[in-house]
This record gives sequence, structure tokens and C-alpha cells, in this order.
Amino acid sequence: MCGITGWIAYDNDLTTQRHTLDAMTGTMACRGPDAAGIWLGAHAAFGHRRLAVIDIDGGKQPMSVEHDGRTLVVTTYSGEVYNYRELRAELEKLGHVFRTQSDTEVVLHAYLEWGEALAERLNGMYAFALWDPRTEELLLVRDRMGIKPLYYYPTPDGVLFGSEPKAILAHPAVRPVVDAEGLAELITFTKTPGHAVYKGMHEVRPGHLIRVSRGGLTAKRYWALEAREHTDDLDTTVAHIRELLDDIVARQLIADVPLCTLLSGGLDSSAITALSARALTAAGAGPVRSFAVDFTGYTENFKADDLRGTPDGPYAHALAEHVRSDHHDIVLDTAALMDPGHRAAVLAARDLPNGFGDGDTSLYLLFKAIREQSTVALSGESADEVFGGYSWFHNPEAVHADTFPWAAAGIAGRFAGGEATREALLDPGLLGKLDLSGYEDDRYREALTEVPYLDSDAGLQRRMREISYLHLTRFVQILLDRKDRASMAVGLEVRVPFCDHRLVEYVFNTPWSMKTFDGREKSLLRAATRDVLPDLVADRVKSPYPSTQDPRYAEALRAELKELVADRDAPVRPLLDVGAATEATSDGATSDIRPGAELVLGMDAWLRTTGTTLEL
Repeated sequence: MCGITGWIAYDNDLTTQRHTLDAMTGTMACRGPDAAGIWLGAHAAFGHRRLAVIDIDGGKQPMSVEHDGRTLVVTTYSGEVYNYRELRAELEKLGHVFRTQSDTEVVLHAYLEWGEALAERLNGMYAFALWDPRTEELLLVRDRMGIKPLYYYPTPDGVLFGSEPKAILAHPAVRPVVDAEGLAELITFTKTPGHAVYKGMHEVRPGHLIRVSRGGLTAKRYWALEAREHTDDLDTTVAHIRELLDDIVARQLIADVPLCTLLSGGLDSSAITALSARALTAAGAGPVRSFAVDFTGYTENFKADDLRGTPDGPYAHALAEHVRSDHHDIVLDTAALMDPGHRAAVLAARDLPNGFGDGDTSLYLLFKAIREQSTVALSGESADEVFGGYSWFHNPEAVHADTFPWAAAGIAGRFAGGEATREALLDPGLLGKLDLSGYEDDRYREALTEVPYLDSDAGLQRRMREISYLHLTRFVQILLDRKDRASMAVGLEVRVPFCDHRLVEYVFNTPWSMKTFDGREKSLLRAATRDVLPDLVADRVKSPYPSTQDPRYAEALRAELKELVADRDAPVRPLLDVGAATEATSDGATSDIRPGAELVLGMDAWLRTTGTTLEL
């Protein structure tokens, strides 16, 4: 994995702009701690920070293909193409000659052979830019599910791009500005494809490519979910899912650096860990190494609620023992979660105050500890979106609500460890101006217009196709972005097998009645992997990523919020409901403030450190 950035300027000579490219590339150092590279052309300049995973010596970037002293194509590339070996063999038969063992070089030659159609041939997670000096055109490409981020900012004579907004914001011509729509996008618990929050900036949509020429920018979709008849019976469906998972995991275990799995003890991560253990053992390369996050006293003092019914620890240990993994618990305490340096690092990684609170900080600290022993980790992320694992998939009120089902379930605050809303401490006048419910409703109806249907879809099956589509194109983007930023902040590559487009396409078109054939969530995944799991884990009910239950954490938040309320110069003060915040921090106050406080404190730090201007 890596960090990429670049600048296309048709009216400038970019060979004189190395200092600007150095500054833009420097912001990506966390994503690529192993090496840095710059390529400068007359109208194109690329920067690259490398996390070396495949072909340690030969995969340096930016990388180009030369012929007779001419540069044919240049790339700055981030990600992994899991079928690069097959593509390389195919290209070699077509006469292409390779000088490295890297997947990056395969992408370059694939472009020379197939042009922009190369994207349709790639299986993996990737975000990359290709500059063709022969046509003076740039191609920006993002993977089908949007696992790897890629942003761009059109300019009068070209474009700026980067893995993260901070790379673009490092350019002297770009100011960090957020308008009312951007702030609404930030506060609501949604992630609109293509929206980057910052004014003038965009995100390359998943499954899309952007072509930049002297004539301007054009976007093209090369992949989308399609509705197809599912003709396999239940046994065949389960068997095919297992075949896919075996192939996917085997491909994603390829690395020239230490590799591990993230293990929560839930069905998803346990399945990935168990299948990884089996594949590694078969290859004589075991045991698999696994890591889990825990909090001091969490298991002993755990209190169940309707979102998290069980602590992770006992289940993670049961799976680790079952597959004989080399398992490690990363135990965090409240002091680490509240440490200003850790929280600042999270904000710097995320670019925006997303309000996940201790969930973001603990994920960052987990990845930081893992990075000391491994460079690549396989994760169970996205199985809930693919197989229908969240509780609101099975809640009739949420399913039939005329909005995003997770919004109907009130999940935004719950992910931050509380019951209140994220906007609870914001000024009512501001909220009225932003019209968050109206913004969310517009995004919901916009999403519904994209849903593909079969003529036979009716009743619950039609609605569940919509619910699945919303999760696979909206909700999953929130979590993939979170995981990418937290992991790359410490130079850890996280792979997500459940996002393989072959699996996503197949399960998306499996009837809902089959996805719940045993009356439970994720029926197909459980059936496909039960043979490699202990019953305790296979039968466990879904429990989301843990959040600390230590009351000292909420107390520390309250104390920090009280200091902010007293600071009349706090940047966030104009956005604050001072009365509500004062009441929430008064002596003896017991109201739930975690989601609101996390957002407000994060917004204040964001405005202080980035110099962002709000145009409301």
C-alpha cells in the first residue's frame, strides 16, 4: 500500500515545481514509510510514498515504461492487484517484457495493451494515476468497492490529486474551505459517493475512472452492481461461496512481508482467520498470526446492550485456540484513549472530525501495535454489508423506514459509544440552516434511483435488494475509509477479502430468503465456513467493533468539553449550543454526552489545526 499525489497543469512547466510536489508528497509519508519518489514532466508531476509489500527491491515508484528513449507511460500507484500473476502471464504471451516482479509494472503494461479497459481486468484494491506523454492525458482509477481512497481537485488548467485531501491541501493554490453542504455531509452519518466535504474537491467514485485532457475532465463508470437471476440452489450457493472465499483468501495471503489477521471473535474475522490458517498450513507457512483489541477490565465488567451483547475476548481466544494461531491481545486503557497526542494523530489521519471517538483512537492504537510485528493484515470488514449482518437488516421498522435503515436505527451515536445524537450540542440555528434531515433525505432518494432490479423483484425481496445496495454503496464506504485512514496512519496495509467483487456480485443477487435460510443473520457465510469454526464462534450473534465502557472516559470527555465551553475564543464556539453544553458539563450532570462531545471536540481541534474556513 502507498500514498500517491500529483499535479497536471497544461499551462505551466512543472519541471520547476519540485518543491510543491515535495510538500504534497510529504503529507503521504505515513502511508508509505519505506521510500519516496518524485517524477516531473512538462505538464505532469507525480509523487509517491511507498509501503513495500511485493517485490521490495524492484517496486519503487513512480514507475514508467520506456521504449527507444521515450517514456510511454508513468504511474503513481497504491494498492494490490491480486490477479497480477495471471495478467502478467497473459501480457508476456502478447510480447510484453517485464523487468520487476511487482504488480505495479503489470498495471503499466496492462494500460499499454488495453488502455482504460485495463480497469475491468483488475481484481484488487487500488487507486492509481497513469500519465500518457504521447497523448498528454491522465487516467485516475479507483477500485470497484472504493477500498482505497482517491481525491481530485480540478484547476483552471488541469487537476490536483492525492490519496487523501491533505495532499491536495498542501498545494499553495488550494484553501481548506467547507460550505453548508460540506458540513451537512460531515455531520450526517452518510458518505455520498464522490463527495469530499472540502469545497471544490471530489472523490473518485468507486468503480469509476477519471480521464483528464486539455479539453477537461470526464468521468466513466467501469463497474456497478447489476441485478441478475440467481439460479443456484441452496447447497450449490453455499459451496460456491466457500470456493470463492478459499480463492480470495489464498490470493490475499501473498506478501513479501510479515502478515496477520484482525480477530474480534465474530463470525467475519473468525472465518478469515480460520481460512487463512488452513491456507498457510497447506502451504507449509503457518501458523497464522492474529491480533485483537481489548480494553482494561472490559471483559470482566462488560455490560450488554442491544447493540453489543457479548465481549469479544472469550470468542477471539476460542477461535485462536481452535486454529492454533499465534494470537496477541492489544489491551488499551482510558489514558491511552484520551491521550491528546493519540487523538491528534487520529484527526490528522482522518482529515475530518468524523465523531467515532474512542472507536477511532482504539483502532489507530491497535494498528500501531500490530505494525510493530506485521506489515499486512487481513480483516473481516464488509461481511455485514455483503451478507446482511447488522441488526437493522432484520428489524422491520428500520427496513421499511423511508430513509437509510441505519439512520432509522439511530446508529450514528451508538458507534461513538452513546445513545445521544452526534449533533446534540450544536447550535439550533446552525442545524436549521443545514437542514440535516433534508440533506439526508436527498441523499437517500438519490441512492434509490441507482438500485438495479429484476422484473421478478417484489415485496420484501425488492426492499432487501434496496437495503443491500444502500449498504454496499454508502454505509460500507464509511467503514472502509475509517479503516484505511487508521491503518495507513501507521503504515499498515489492511486487506478486506469480503470486498472481492466476485463475492459481492454473487451474494448481492442471492435471494434474501436464502441469505436468511436458517432464520439468522449471515446464514450463508455461517454455512460456508462452519466446518472451520468452533460452534461457540459460529453461533455468536453479531457484535460491532467494541467501545470502552470505562466511566472515566465519559468523565474525561465532560471535563474537556467544560474547558472548551469556557474558552470564548474556541473556533467551534460559533457552532455550539453553549447553553446545552454548559448544562451538560455542570456539576452533577449525568446526561449522555459522548457522541455530541466527540464531534464538537473533534471539530474544534480540526478548525484549530487545519485553518479550515467555514462558508455557511
